[in-house]
This record gives sequence, C-alpha cells and structure tokens, in this order.
Amino acid sequence: MKYVIGVDYGSDSVRALIVNTGTGEEVATSVKYYPRWEEGKYCNPSKNQYRQHPLDYLEVLEASIKECLSTSPEGTAENIVGIAFDTTGSTPVFTNEAGTPLSLLPEFAENPNAMFVLWKDHTAIKEATEINELASKWEIDYTSYEGGVYSSEWYWAKALHILRQDESVRKAAYSIVEHCEWIPAILTGVTKSSDIVRSRCACGHKAMWNEKWDGLPGEEFLTTLDPLLSGFRDRLFEKTFTAEKPVGKLTEEWAKRLGLTTNVVVAGGAFDCHMGAVGANIKPYTFVRVIGTSTCDIMVASREDIGDNLIRGICGQVEGSVIPGMIGLEAGQSAFGDIYAWFKHVLEFPLNNILSKSTVIDDEAKQKLIKETTDKIIPALTIEAEKTPIDESTVIATDWMNGRRTPDANQKLTGTIAGLTLGSTAPRIFRALVEATAFGSRAIVERMRDEGVRIDNVIGIGGIALKSPFVMQTLSDVLNMPIKVCKTEQACALGAAMFAATAAGVYVTVEDAQEAMNSGFEHEYIPNPENVEIYSSLYEQYQKIGEFTATHA
Repeated sequence: MKYVIGVDYGSDSVRALIVNTGTGEEVATSVKYYPRWEEGKYCNPSKNQYRQHPLDYLEVLEASIKECLSTSPEGTAENIVGIAFDTTGSTPVFTNEAGTPLSLLPEFAENPNAMFVLWKDHTAIKEATEINELASKWEIDYTSYEGGVYSSEWYWAKALHILRQDESVRKAAYSIVEHCEWIPAILTGVTKSSDIVRSRCACGHKAMWNEKWDGLPGEEFLTTLDPLLSGFRDRLFEKTFTAEKPVGKLTEEWAKRLGLTTNVVVAGGAFDCHMGAVGANIKPYTFVRVIGTSTCDIMVASREDIGDNLIRGICGQVEGSVIPGMIGLEAGQSAFGDIYAWFKHVLEFPLNNILSKSTVIDDEAKQKLIKETTDKIIPALTIEAEKTPIDESTVIATDWMNGRRTPDANQKLTGTIAGLTLGSTAPRIFRALVEATAFGSRAIVERMRDEGVRIDNVIGIGGIALKSPFVMQTLSDVLNMPIKVCKTEQACALGAAMFAATAAGVYVTVEDAQEAMNSGFEHEYIPNPENVEIYSSLYEQYQKIGEFTATHA
C-alpha cells in the first residue's frame, strides 16, 4: 500500500494530509497555525502590509507532518512515496545567491522587507500602476496573458516596491523566489538560487513569464520600469515546470526531521487554488471556486477551445498551471470570508474595549465570556440574516474591502455599503455583505462568458463552502447555477497529494490520479427561481454602486 502527503500552505495555517494513493482515503490530517503570524508580527493592516517569516513555514511543516504520522497506522511512514506542496501566491521573497530567504540571515531576522510578502499585501499599488502604464506602451504587452491588468498582489510589483523601500535588502538581494518554489527546494537540498525549480503556475500567472517572449519580460522593459531591477532577469530563470514533475528526493536532514525516508519524491510546487481545483476533480467547462478568506476561481480548457483568445481582466491564462497540457484560467475576489471577519471584528469592539476592562467579573470569566460571544457572532448573524426577506432590505454593498482582483484588478478600490437607514440592523448589514460577495462572483462569471469562455457547472471548495449553507445558497441564487460542494475539507491538500502521486510514478497523469483519489461531493445547492429574479434586479444596483465607487476611487 502506498501513501503520499499533500501540504497546503494557507494564509493563516498549514494543512498536511496523508492519502492512500489507491483509494484516495484520507489517512490522517493536521492543521498548524503560523506562530509569528498569530501574534500579528511583521504586519501593518493600516498600510496593507502582510509579511510572513520563513521560520513559520518550516516549523509548522515539521509539526503537522509529525502529528499526521503519529495518528497513522503503523508502517505508514515507510510507505510514503511522495510529497507535494501548494502555497498562497503571489508570495515572493528576496534571496541571496544560495537561494536562502534574506530573513533567515541574522542581520535580516526581524526585517519585514526580507520576509515573504503575502498575497494580500497591497503595499505595491504604485508599482503595479507603473507596470500597467509601461506595458500599454511597450512593443510587447507583457500583461496580455495575465488579463491585461497587472496587480499589486503580484511578483514584480512587490519586488520593485521592496527594492525602492529598503536599501539594506536591495544591497543583499540576489534573486527572488516564490513560496511554492522554495519549500521543494529546501527539502531537496538546493544550495544555489539558479538550481531552484521554477513553478509554471506561479511564474505564468504572476511574473509575466511566457514562452512567446522567451520567458520573463525583457531586461530593457524591466530597467525602463526602474533601473533597480537591473540584472535580476539574468539571475532568475528561463524555464518553468509543471507541478507533476519530480524536483528531487528528501535530504537526509529533512527525512529525519519529518520522520520519513530519503526515498520520498518531492513534486514541484504550485498555488493553493490551482491544486485545489485538481483536488476538486476539475474538468473542462467546470468553474471551481476556492472559497476562503478570499476566493480564487479556476478553470481549464484545451488549446483548441482557447485558441488565440486573450481573456480580459482575469488573473492569467497559463498552459500547464492546473492540468499539464491544458490552459489554466484564474480569476477571483481579493476578499470573501475576510469581509465577514471584518464585520465580526467591528462588532467585537465593546467586548475587547469595554467588557475586557470590566470590574464586575473576574478576568477568567471575562475571557470565557468574550470567547463565547465572539465565537457565536457569525452563526447568530447568519440565523437572523436568513429570516430577512431579500426584497425588504435597502442595504446594498460592494465586495472591495481589499480591492478588486477580478474582473480588471484594481487594488485602489474600497468597499461600499449603501442604503443604510435607522432600521438597518447588524443582520441586515451582514446579509448585504454576503450578497455583495455573491455579486462579485457573478461579475467574474459574466466576464468569462462575455469573453467566450463556456461554463457548464460550478464546484465549491473550502471552509465556507462546507460550513455555510446560507452563503452557498445565496451564491447559487445570484449565479443562477447549481453548485456542488466537495466532500473533503482539504481539497487543496488532496490536490497536492494527487500531484505527489503522479511525481512519484504511481500514476502516469494527473487525470489518472484524480480518477482514483477524488473525494466526491457532499452537497449540491440548486437556485431558487424566485430569489434568482430578485437578485438579478439587486445585481444591477450593485453594478451602479460599483461604477460610482470606481469613478471616485
């Protein structure tokens, strides 16, 4: 019996999953939270700065895999043949010539600019704007396979921002690596940045890499953008690889640290949502929504279906970024669950600032009461919001609290809540926020269809898809499409496990691994015809408010 490990690095935590390659049975799973991130270190939300220390990634990797092995049947470790990783993205970091992230060097250990710049860091809005302006005038539009709009969430914008901001990092920086590329490299003993295997998924969607122009944007383009980028292109890479290709095997050090053998094959890395779509058993014409703090929407299509069509306003179309040999299409929303979390945080103000200082009850009772209340805020809002008739509320919101990813990336945009009255209660506002995230989803679907992309069905994966019937039914009604929800809670890690099984030679293709290892579906939401009609009218109001917001951004 053979097993593989899929490791899913999310925004807040890592999820490790041991899977039986023959049946897809999930043998063991473990979730570990990043310790420094939990403390709020290296982040400044008021400036949209979100950084993560590489030690967080390494420590939770070791802890999660060891925990998985401790709950697995005896002999499992010896029969693990492959491991694969997915991560958030674009989440790059500057390295030295050895490929070591600068924040792992003593002199940069506490410098946020030397750390991984998390996907939702929007400190590089200015740089993204400059990239778009230059690309529109250049002989080659290097953004053309990335929807025609470059985002502050992506590779070059973040790199340039750090170079401009921090002289010490600028002097020490030799190369740049994505999180999904670094983890396989460190586990296989890579000691030169030039030897790091580069991810087709990461580089194609976020770094403007394309075979049509021999890889990365030209040196002249980059140095015209800013001379500070001089030399990086030559020190980076020319080729990229799909994630089912083996990178190497575990080193003795990492095999010992993880409790595995040196026979374990390490697969190439990719982004969480792309591997999650594979874990959800994606097929052509299927729209897979990875729904969490944000959303990432993935589709695959044949070369024949896409042809020379360049799809405007999405987050890239890259051959091999999802299923090798097929075109991967990416879109998404910069905030989804984060919007609900923001509203919850607003409502927590009296708990954290008044009740916490109360002298009426002791500290232990206060903390228990605060925790009990905060844990029940979203469930209570949901119950009351569901009771509100759709056509009774005057509140309409947009979903741009963290900017807009798709269609037409614009991180300058901010969220809007309109139609408030003295009768607008917290549940009604919450309902409007849920509807806003669904309306943002519809805008993506409509753009895809307007650009000639066929969508036959929708699959939802992630915590919200499994745990919030209210959100999922609203989404189905707004999209006017059935939505199937994956049975597994760990679709991204399961997708990574499928790539691990393919890299280890258990399966010839990723599609073969999907056929054997997929989890099936837990539930299907069907649109309510009455709600569909009402939401179509409300969606028009959402669009008008969005147009006004964008005009005055």
